Amino acid sequence: MAEYERSRTMPAQPEHVFDQAANVDQFDAWLPDALHVHAEDPPAVTVHEDHTDQDTSALLRPERDRMRLEWGTREQGGYAGWLQVAGIGSGASEVTVHLAFFDDSHDPGEQAACDALDRSLRRLEEQVRMHEHPAG
Repeated sequence: MAEYERSRTMPAQPEHVFDQAANVDQFDAWLPDALHVHAEDPPAVTVHEDHTDQDTSALLRPERDRMRLEWGTREQGGYAGWLQVAGIGSGASEVTVHLAFFDDSHDPGEQAACDALDRSLRRLEEQVRMHEHPAG
């Protein structure tokens, strides 16, 4: 099993960051370019991967009270992950994304996984900034 984790500080309240991260209609704005999530009957979703042109059945569970988003494959059990948002004071948040690959065939390798996580966190921060609203 391989696991990868990255974090990023964002200048926004944790509730706002979580709302942006958990909005399935906006996933394409921050997930890696090759992945697309389509909501079915929540928590069921389909993840389409452009590189393989394959759809994978998955589960997606947002837990707003914990500021946590969890996901994973349904039938194959190939991977799982979570995103956690934590307030760090002064209106800022820390976002951590964690991926676990249970099947070596799904594991892209450390460099590729960490690069994708870093890009996704940067894109999420851009998404948060685009939809920023005044603190109140």
